[in-house]
Amino acid sequence: MQKFRALAIVLVIALVLTGAVVAQDQNLVELIAGDPDLSTLASLVEAAGLADTLSNEGPFTVFAPTNDAFAALPDFVVEYLTSNPEVLTSVLTYHVVPGAAMTRDQAVSGPVTSMNGAAITLTAEDADLLVDQARVITADKAASNGVVHTIDSVIIPPIALPEVLAADVTGDIANAGSSTVFPVSQFIAAEFAAEGYTGEITVDSIGTGAGYERFCAAESPSDIANASRAIRQSEIDACAANNNRVPVEFRIGDDGLSVVVNPANDWAGDLTLAELALAFSTAVTWADVRPGFPECEIVRYSPGTDSGTFDFFTEVVFEEDTAPILAAGQLNLNEDDNVLLDGVAANECAIGYFGYAYYVQNTDRVKLVAVDGVAPTAESVASGAYVLARPLFIYTAADVLAEKPHVGQYLLYTLSRMPDAIAATGYFPANPYAFNTAKLVAVALVHTASSSN
Repeated sequence: MQKFRALAIVLVIALVLTGAVVAQDQNLVELIAGDPDLSTLASLVEAAGLADTLSNEGPFTVFAPTNDAFAALPDFVVEYLTSNPEVLTSVLTYHVVPGAAMTRDQAVSGPVTSMNGAAITLTAEDADLLVDQARVITADKAASNGVVHTIDSVIIPPIALPEVLAADVTGDIANAGSSTVFPVSQFIAAEFAAEGYTGEITVDSIGTGAGYERFCAAESPSDIANASRAIRQSEIDACAANNNRVPVEFRIGDDGLSVVVNPANDWAGDLTLAELALAFSTAVTWADVRPGFPECEIVRYSPGTDSGTFDFFTEVVFEEDTAPILAAGQLNLNEDDNVLLDGVAANECAIGYFGYAYYVQNTDRVKLVAVDGVAPTAESVASGAYVLARPLFIYTAADVLAEKPHVGQYLLYTLSRMPDAIAATGYFPANPYAFNTAKLVAVALVHTASSSN
């Protein structure tokens, strides 16, 4: 029996060693082609003509998106990449670090230069390794000329947008939705006109939910929807049913939703999340929020129920239950953030909330309240340390751009000017990984729409 057991152990060791040798005998292209979870990447490497390069001596470190990672991109993006080898090559070589076969243990936080020429950022966190925003799923797949680490999302290099000359664009543009995004859209529309556009751009501040409804309407739908929350599946379904549109998302920036009080309020400079919930529900006076606060009757100002800001606030503060805030006394709902601002500015005992841009442009009229000891700043919003940090979006659809090519040109212009618009209005930039993806999706969408005509 001992002989059989010893033989079994020897066989197991032999199989393990043989597998390791086989893996190292394969070059990177062969290793990727042999992994069923990397079949999309394998086909794109062939389409880009990179197979010979990645079969060379190397060494190379390849961060390999899985099939699921590519599937998370809109279908038209992968089709666009396949039909545009130059752009595809730029994206794929951004996933390759030449000159080193870097194991997981050797990776340290910081920038490394990709074969693309642009730097990717590695972040080593305990057992995790991030590559830009992507997480390494399986590390250290050895090949004869390098190593492969599979990652859970596609990383996108900096994307150069085509230049758009405003004076050459004709056709009206209808834009509606979030009051939070409204100042950003207003800024871009004004810049477009100043650069020579002579058509009409309407920008309606009607709330995120109402903006989705108008974008998905059967009659007279808008061309672009502004949003302070991501679109819901029920809203996507409404689009399909009403006008057959498939909304495409673009993350344009970040907001630190701002809780504000009157400047004369010298007691509520910092509230816990639980105290914030009391202030917007059952508390009648400030003394009900925290002992020691004055017996001053709370007057509440909140965006209306069509607002993405209302949805986000209730999601975080009330765990998606809208009943407590809607049942609160002295509640003033309005989709116009300027009305909310005026209300808080006029009442010593008032409290309200809205997008950070409305606070930062009116610091003399209202006072910011920290939440759980953290105020909205570029750092706290980017890291997520501020509990009311959130992304901002715009949406359009391929059908819109196919019918109205000028909307596609305006989309490209919008994203090219977005850093200026975000800075001018007081919001925070989207993380560069999300914004690079937004730009690639926009270029691909415009290309897809123009090809369908």
